[in-house]
Amino acid sequence: MSVTPKKYLEDIHSKMSAGGHTGGILALSPLAVFLVVYLVSSLVAGDFYKVPVAAAFLVASVYALCISKGGSLDDRVAVFSEGAGNKTVLLMLWIFVLAGAFASTAKDIGAIDATVNLTLHLLPGKMILAGLFLAACLVSMAVGSSVGTIVALVPIASGIASGSGMPPAMVTAVIVGGAFFGDNLSFISDTTIAATKLLGCSMSDKFKANIWIAGPAAVAVFVIYIFLGFNMDAAATPGAIEWVKTLPYLLVIVLSVCGINVLLVLTAGILANMLIGFVGGHFDWLGFLNSIGGGIASMGDLIIVTMLAGGMLEVIRYNGGLEYLMRLFGRRVKGKRGAEAGIAGLVSLANLCTANNTVAIISTGQMSREIASRYGLDPRKVASILDTFSCIVQCVIPYGAQMLMASGLAGVSAFAITKYLYYPAVLAVVAVLSILLRYPKKFS
Repeated sequence: MSVTPKKYLEDIHSKMSAGGHTGGILALSPLAVFLVVYLVSSLVAGDFYKVPVAAAFLVASVYALCISKGGSLDDRVAVFSEGAGNKTVLLMLWIFVLAGAFASTAKDIGAIDATVNLTLHLLPGKMILAGLFLAACLVSMAVGSSVGTIVALVPIASGIASGSGMPPAMVTAVIVGGAFFGDNLSFISDTTIAATKLLGCSMSDKFKANIWIAGPAAVAVFVIYIFLGFNMDAAATPGAIEWVKTLPYLLVIVLSVCGINVLLVLTAGILANMLIGFVGGHFDWLGFLNSIGGGIASMGDLIIVTMLAGGMLEVIRYNGGLEYLMRLFGRRVKGKRGAEAGIAGLVSLANLCTANNTVAIISTGQMSREIASRYGLDPRKVASILDTFSCIVQCVIPYGAQMLMASGLAGVSAFAITKYLYYPAVLAVVAVLSILLRYPKKFS
């Protein structure tokens, strides 16, 4: 008689339970091992991007298997694999694959340049700082990548700064801040995908909750830039607008806002890129396949990290780590405000240690979901908190990929840029108030 996968896993859990659970703070220690390995190694290397996140997760995962009690090594690996391959993790992986393919094919047909040119045509000369911020917000919403937005706009912003006498660090900070507006809200952003799938809510619902936090912050910063740039008169010289090439991004945004399944949305975007690429002669069939392959390959590290994190967190959950954390929260957290603040603190700490907002969300997402369930929090609000606070921290840390990229392109230090970062500062204030005031009410 054949044994079903479900029965097989139930038998393994039964055998391991007979040997007892690790329990207590020791069950949570794999997270500490991951953070220590990554943080200490990065500090010794003097570069947070010389240490692969996947390698740190692998060390922590092996440690998690070693401290688990009960069952054979095969049984422990089976529990790990159950977490690495659960339906939530796998759905995230398929989305990452399609997102990588869409981003790569869009870049190869010139859609990014076309989107940049379109937004730069909207820049008013007397409001250059506000215009650049608006351009960064729109481009980051379209491309779903803060790094992509910074790479596209910082060189242009640097040219504007040198021609107008504005501090290069200030103009660069405008782009960095706007880039994280889209990183926080875009439907094709890694952070949005991770937060919504881990919390079990739709992207459109998370957007509706998140826009009430990020929107007021962006408007306030836009007004600040209007006043700061009132006496500045500079203008960019964008290329011609190629409307056809902007269609894939517009299609993705419109379909996502309409609540269409993200897998279908990204597939439609890839097909649109294919048609424009064929008609415009940007690539042939082989070139299209190579573009898709390159995009998927670019997501390889993120896919491995997601599976390792999912497996390690399943072992932590089995060993009683999440139960211990819930008891700890039960003693220290009072009410919904405290629970939301705790989630914000967890993801912020993880982001400080990993310098990667997507990894921070993946690392703390399952715990956040457990906390949300225990305290009756709205998953849409919790997903917004995870995404928002991770983006705030990622935006300001000088050793983050975005700041390092921006400082390198602009030729200024990351610390010089930090003091001009108005958007993350205002966003942090609004996000904290959203917790304290239980705002927006509909999602609290």
